[in-house]
Amino acid sequence: METKPVEEVPLNPNLKYEIKDDEVTITGCDKKASSELTIPAAIEGNPVTIIGDDAFSGCTSLTSITIPDSVISIGGSAFIGCTSLTSITIPDSVTSIGGSAFNNCKSLATIEIGARNVNFTEVNGVLFNAEKTVLLTYPASKEGANYTIPDSVTSIKTGAFSGCTSLTSITMGDSVTSIGAGAFYGCSSLTSITIPDGVTSIGWMAFMRCTSLTSITIPDSVTSIGEYAFADCTSLTNITIPDSVTSIGSFAFADCTSLTSIAIPDSVTSIGTYAFLRCTSLTSITIPDSVTSIGDDAFSGCTSLTSITIPDSVTSIEVGAFWNCASLTSITIPDSVTSIGSSAFSQCSRLTAVIFLGDAPKAGDEVFSSATPTIYRKPEAKGWGDTWGGRPVKLISEKP
Repeated sequence: METKPVEEVPLNPNLKYEIKDDEVTITGCDKKASSELTIPAAIEGNPVTIIGDDAFSGCTSLTSITIPDSVISIGGSAFIGCTSLTSITIPDSVTSIGGSAFNNCKSLATIEIGARNVNFTEVNGVLFNAEKTVLLTYPASKEGANYTIPDSVTSIKTGAFSGCTSLTSITMGDSVTSIGAGAFYGCSSLTSITIPDGVTSIGWMAFMRCTSLTSITIPDSVTSIGEYAFADCTSLTNITIPDSVTSIGSFAFADCTSLTSIAIPDSVTSIGTYAFLRCTSLTSITIPDSVTSIGDDAFSGCTSLTSITIPDSVTSIEVGAFWNCASLTSITIPDSVTSIGSSAFSQCSRLTAVIFLGDAPKAGDEVFSSATPTIYRKPEAKGWGDTWGGRPVKLISEKP
């Protein structure tokens, strides 16, 4: 049967839906909907079986939603941003709940499930799968500042603790091996957390905007730090990255404005774009020999950075890599570098000397825009003229 176009439900003008194979999926809701809303069990004689992805996203005035027993699936981010929703009951019929289903539901204090539901378990308002191996949702407004994750839990689902602004500490058992995307997003009162040894990856936005987090321990089991993993952790002063980590994702530490230093281990082969964007307290950093490329805007806006060591392994410095590193006065570029991207050192207003140890690399546009360094090169190096990137070129022997 062909899918009917999205249309409004006559019994409730706030809802939108589609019918396929004689079953109804709720696809949306008027963002102005307020107070209590009841989803009908059937529409046009067809059972309502699915609450679709993002169906009630951003319905900030809804305080109560009644889900009928006909529903078997709740989609990802289905109720994300329903900031006035105080409680929700999941009927026995539901067999799956998508990631971030209750993300940023700031007023949600209780989640209840049907008494006979074999697919989920609710313990003191916290929602798990039936075996209690997956923690699905911790209600954002649940009372209590401390929480211990049960030892049975091996996986923390996407957005599970998102927006839990009252939690100050979380104890995570050694059984946990997976931390989902956005798992602790916006836990603004969380001051510290220890990640157990079994965890191999830290998901996308896992600890983003944990603005009170001052320190974190990453175990040797972790091999990758996801995109935005610690972005906007404005109180984070230091972090130790173990030798097991091979990649640091884009925006991983962006806007960590209290981070003063960081040691990147030799195991890391790539530093993602914007990885340390606007880390305004970062004063120095050493890039290990394993890194071959410094990503776009990787250290952009690190205004306190006074020194950086680039190893011989690096072959390219990408677009805006050191844009607005206003405290950087000099830098040495190894002979391995063959290209420097546009605006790589733009706005580096105190940069007076750039020392190149090899042949002239390929230059992007406005490499030194709003910066006035002198270029110094070796006498035997090739490809140099009187200027490079718009700046005068002299021999290293002429450097003051």
